[in-house]
Amino acid sequence: MTDYAARPWLPRYDAGQPHDISPEFPDALGMFAATAARAPDADAVRYLGGRITYRELDALSDAFAAGLLDGGFTAGERVALYLQNVPQFVIGLLGTWKAGGIAVSINPMNRERELELLLRDSGATVLVCLQSLHRDVAAAVVAGTDVRTVLTTSELEYATDPDERLVGGAERIDLPDTVDMAGLLERFRGQQPPPVSFRPGDTAFLTYTSGTTGPPKGAMNTHANVVFNSQAYREWCDVGGSDVVLGVAPLFHITGLIGHIGVALLTGAPLVLFHRFEPAAAIEVIRTERPTFTIGSITVFIALMNAPNAERDALASLTKIWSGGAPIPPASVKAFAETFGQYIHNAYGLTETTSPSHFVPGGAEAPVDEASGALSVGVPIYNTVVRIVGEDGRDLPVGEIGEIVTSGPQVVAGYWNKPEETDKAIPGGALHTGDVGYMDEQGWFYIVDRKKDQINAGGYKVWPREVEDVLYEHAAVREAAVVGVPDPYRGETVKAFVSLRPGRTADEAELIAFCKARMAAYKYPRQVEFLDEIPKTVTGKLLRRELRGR
Repeated sequence: MTDYAARPWLPRYDAGQPHDISPEFPDALGMFAATAARAPDADAVRYLGGRITYRELDALSDAFAAGLLDGGFTAGERVALYLQNVPQFVIGLLGTWKAGGIAVSINPMNRERELELLLRDSGATVLVCLQSLHRDVAAAVVAGTDVRTVLTTSELEYATDPDERLVGGAERIDLPDTVDMAGLLERFRGQQPPPVSFRPGDTAFLTYTSGTTGPPKGAMNTHANVVFNSQAYREWCDVGGSDVVLGVAPLFHITGLIGHIGVALLTGAPLVLFHRFEPAAAIEVIRTERPTFTIGSITVFIALMNAPNAERDALASLTKIWSGGAPIPPASVKAFAETFGQYIHNAYGLTETTSPSHFVPGGAEAPVDEASGALSVGVPIYNTVVRIVGEDGRDLPVGEIGEIVTSGPQVVAGYWNKPEETDKAIPGGALHTGDVGYMDEQGWFYIVDRKKDQINAGGYKVWPREVEDVLYEHAAVREAAVVGVPDPYRGETVKAFVSLRPGRTADEAELIAFCKARMAAYKYPRQVEFLDEIPKTVTGKLLRRELRGR
């Protein structure tokens, strides 16, 4: 059996990289305070022409905390952040910590039922949301929750040069039944809340799982988790105060919380936000702000490639690129490099690992497994042990496929108010990810798929990822998603959903023949359906459940 505890992947680390790191700060608030003291006049956030320095961010979050405390907020209460990628998210997050609270990040795409479920589960007493989200969604559900105070704000706040493609149709809305966040910050400007001291094991925020296998669960990301993985980004991706972070991942998601906010607050690198992602506008933001580092889902980078202004030098400043949150087809990495000249480094992690557990080293390119065509997600990061286990829970040898089990300082303490779910998924602090993969002889890890997505076609096991990766090799394919559908003869058969690149054509027979020539007979899709867009979560994960429902 493989001795995973010996960490056979350590030789893959870039030269000079430590095998382990020690957190510099006991909590995330101390991490921010050190940066604000070191570089008070440096830009903390850049947003549609506007600038907020660390001095200003410190004062704004002080005022936010003072306003909460004046309204009766007490330590340990939860503040729900129901926002797009706007500066108010960062202000609210820091202000919540300064008031001794726990932040709850909520997907701004959530509708009434989903929002009410998360507010009820978290017990949030304060809701911070965009004015339009309150008018269209939140107003209908807050009365049935523990929310006492609703703070509303506009996406136009802090923007001095708003782009219609990003905030088109936005307007300031008068909502007399809520508290205007800008007014609250002005009213409490200059007030400092009492000092707060967190223990490393205290919860910094609740991030909710996507709920693909049941009701969403609130992962309790601790201050120790946040500090450790923010520092892991800094060391592994070589991000410092002279860098500029491009915020393409949603801030409510663990990638945005750590890979954007956390690394920026730790290093003092400005965080560039632009409300929501639109590829052509994003390229113009990149040309203007000259960001150097980002991490986002592969769908972001596919969209940039297909933007009308995707010129060769458009991303010249962006020299440190990682992608996580969704599987990456090797063909997309190759196409991106051919388009922009930049290499996308793979990353892997979950909500429950507080963003990364694996990175491709910055000085390396991920290998592609010859047998499966899978692109490696990298190697486990500092202080982390990752095992591949079989159905019996025993460690599997190199090359054998099993469940990925992760242990390390980034693994969450558990799920909010769900001790049974915690014991099931994180027994003894080891996260059973539900992802299936293997490790090769060099210590590189490969994700095959989610356990639940495996297709059983006439007794043969088919992993959707492998079929999708082949489809991405076709010049006309923009995006692809593969699912199992009922079949009277095989039990299940393979069906592909495909969207095409602009100006390209292909038909069902052509794509089936393309796959048939490149894979075993039991694997290639028997059906292909064309869609304008493949349904995905806001973080870029394919919604196979929705496709199966079709």
